[in-house]
Amino acid sequence: MDDYRRLADRIADDIATGRLRPGERLPPQRAFARRRGVAGSTAGRVYGELVRRGLVVGEVGRGTFVRAAPPAPTGRALAEPAAWTPVPAVNLELNYPSAPGQSELLAPALAPLLRPDVLTEALRPAAAAGTAEARSAVAGLLTTSGWRPDPDGVLFAGNARQAIAAALASLVRPGGRVGVEALTYPLVKEIAGRLGVTLVPLAMDADGLRPDALAAAHRTAPLSALYVQPTLHNPTSVTMSEGRRRELAGVVRELGVPVVEDRIWSFLADASAGAGAGAGRERAAAGERGEPLAAHVPELTYLVDGLSKRVAPGLTVGILVVPPGRVEAVAAAVRSGGWSAGRFALEAGVRWVEDGTVARLVAAKRVDAARRQRLVARELAEFGDAVRSDPYAYYAWWELPAPWRADTFTAAAAAHGIAVTPGDAFAVGPQRAPDAVRLGLASAAEPELARALRTLAAVARRGRTGP
Repeated sequence: MDDYRRLADRIADDIATGRLRPGERLPPQRAFARRRGVAGSTAGRVYGELVRRGLVVGEVGRGTFVRAAPPAPTGRALAEPAAWTPVPAVNLELNYPSAPGQSELLAPALAPLLRPDVLTEALRPAAAAGTAEARSAVAGLLTTSGWRPDPDGVLFAGNARQAIAAALASLVRPGGRVGVEALTYPLVKEIAGRLGVTLVPLAMDADGLRPDALAAAHRTAPLSALYVQPTLHNPTSVTMSEGRRRELAGVVRELGVPVVEDRIWSFLADASAGAGAGAGRERAAAGERGEPLAAHVPELTYLVDGLSKRVAPGLTVGILVVPPGRVEAVAAAVRSGGWSAGRFALEAGVRWVEDGTVARLVAAKRVDAARRQRLVARELAEFGDAVRSDPYAYYAWWELPAPWRADTFTAAAAAHGIAVTPGDAFAVGPQRAPDAVRLGLASAAEPELARALRTLAAVARRGRTGP
């Protein structure tokens, strides 16, 4: 076996047995080479092998740090150990909300779909435009206090990610530039890579995307489109004020830049599907938090939404509301990408919208999210404004106390059986990722979430005060 692999095995064993702990810094490569009596190039290969195995992470100008401790060896030689990924006991990376009694609410509407004659039709391929009934139902679902989409402008994709991809594919040619918030939905980075487009990070402030940053980027080199999350931005939970939306809409109209508006989580903020006597009050509150950009600049806005967060992750129906005259172009992108919605899921979703099930689930999830945010406020109170969130969001953005870095904190959390998402997953561009993590609050049971938050607070406290 090559010498560098034997050296890497020894360090891997130190990590496995806890002699090297998550977050600890390895010596500089020159110092390592001197201590081990090897060439500098061999030291470089050792560190490269440890990175390949997923045991350490290197940061330019800062050093190489242990990521997480793998399980201890079982006595046999570690000839070619695979990279080890801990299985978290509590996963705060996943974020799939589920309301109590959800399955019982959903089941009745499915029974009619299981009749052989109905099922035959429901299993046929669905066109991007769906059916007139589906377009009408979804238009009602997305309606806010000051905006109602035209049902003729509604299209469907397999899920919201595919809806984003279809919108961008219809707007941006390979090599084009798309403006995004400096922290953005991670899968947009993956979509951009597959489409061959460049993401341009745009500065944000406490009110969301800055319109002057959009204008400056467009002057530098024209942008083909803008992707933005004005309501419950993921990961920061920021919701733009109505004034900021109007200002941004004005700049968009002046520049003529098409906008892909992501409203996947907006149902928690505005309760546009509110039911019963409180629905009017809910819709009025929605207006206070800002109407969609589609209400301000409909001729340039491609609104994206979906049913999976409102209903269940297995119901993957993506929704697009597109400007007049652009329906066929976006429908063609859906077809060419193979992103069409499943007819069965679409039929089920329409039934749940029309019988009020979606409205009941939305109301329940707003209550659930608020309870979970109270847990965050209680367990992480000592970190104050460093924990940024919204009373109805299913996630929180935690700017870590010094000396923690996002990667080493993520590793330390993993060592305690807790998965969190480091800030670099959301960062766009060459600038250094923030020393922050996103906490997804939706998937863990509440008692597990409370224990995980207490553990994370203790981990952060130890890093701040020392051993």
